[in-house]
Amino acid sequence: MNRIAIIVGTVYGGAQYVAEQAEQLLTGRGYLCGLHTEPTLDAVLAEDPDVWLVISSTTGQGDIPDNALPFFIDARDRFPLLTDKVIAVIGLGDSSYDNFCGAGKQFYELLQELQGKPLAEPLWIDACETLEPETVALPWLEAHFPKLS
Repeated sequence: MNRIAIIVGTVYGGAQYVAEQAEQLLTGRGYLCGLHTEPTLDAVLAEDPDVWLVISSTTGQGDIPDNALPFFIDARDRFPLLTDKVIAVIGLGDSSYDNFCGAGKQFYELLQELQGKPLAEPLWIDACETLEPETVALPWLEAHFPKLS
């Protein structure tokens, strides 16, 4: 489990910043990371990662950000089975909205339908409680991705 595809869904750059920080942390722990800020299914499949890590904010009424929507639709329509892959999701949202972390929840549901094995329960980060989401995301990543020797 040493190759990680970091798939980013972002609107204003917050999720991308968290993903860039995650890439630094995980690379420093010995993982080989591919950061996908304009993700395509073909690019992720070609990378053949052991772990699919989605870091996504939510837009609109619980919608997936525009940069990640084509990836999501392609994965849903082509349905590549992830039976030997690990999945992890970090969702950024605002609990004052009805569909809190809606994009992250949609990604998690899809990755499970594709038969990915969850690394852990997803991490939902609430903008009402946390101004800097990386302060929550990085410790979560440290807890679930030990240093490789």
